[in-house]
Amino acid sequence: MNNFIQAKNLKFSYINEMEEPPVKTEVLKDVTLDVKKGEFLAVLGHNGSGKSTLAKCFNAINIPESGTVTVNGLDTADEDNLLAIRKSAGMVFQNPDNQIVATIVEEDVAFALENLGVEPAEIRRRVDEALKTVGMYEYRLHAPHKLSGGQKQRVAIAGVIAMKPDCILLDEPTAMLDPRGRKEVMDTIKQLNREQGVTIVLITHYMDEAAQADRVVVIDEGEIMLDGTPKQIFSQVDTMKNLGLDVPQVTELCHRLRKAGCNLPADVITEEECVKALAQLLRKGAQP
Repeated sequence: MNNFIQAKNLKFSYINEMEEPPVKTEVLKDVTLDVKKGEFLAVLGHNGSGKSTLAKCFNAINIPESGTVTVNGLDTADEDNLLAIRKSAGMVFQNPDNQIVATIVEEDVAFALENLGVEPAEIRRRVDEALKTVGMYEYRLHAPHKLSGGQKQRVAIAGVIAMKPDCILLDEPTAMLDPRGRKEVMDTIKQLNREQGVTIVLITHYMDEAAQADRVVVIDEGEIMLDGTPKQIFSQVDTMKNLGLDVPQVTELCHRLRKAGCNLPADVITEEECVKALAQLLRKGAQP
């Protein structure tokens, strides 16, 4: 796989102009990270770690203070690249209400396409296709404010995928949702990645969501601390806890049982793996 996003020695700071003199807060410190085309990358970190700031750098919302970020070969610091970058890497935010602008679902999905001057027949085709992809076609004539949180977020995702992006950046898209809504959104994300090859960068604080990714990056105080597969990352339970983060509940369970002397694998991250490991342990214990 080729690299789709490349950050090299990225530094970014926020400046509070309300203070006198202005106060500068460094958020990202010399971050170097590649995201491969077609990859599903999850980014973890506690509040204030810099993970959302990093996602905004990938979408050219934030411009590097120093270092570089390229998206599909385009430098985010070059204003001439802005439209092409936004088309190539769409962004979905935490609160879907902040992205929904129309009073009818299909009109909201069509909004960006109309602004870009896409011809009506193509808009119709893309809107229908996007809504079918996220399972919201039957709600196309509904008012967005009457939908559930998970449905609203899927409409927001449809608005992005109607633009035909190669990559979707999702900044804690399930943070405001109930478990059913979270599952709906995660199923949509995985479908886009696995069936359509869309590159996914998911910012999340839910460990079970990160466990479904191809790769996990852990960021702390603006620096990348861990980078690997979900199994490699979550097997480091003590390290994760020292960083103020958790691990999937089944990983925590097996970790505690191992400390109690049970012979269980260290890289259990799903309920299915946990059930299998415990069943094997019980069968061994039942043998004479």
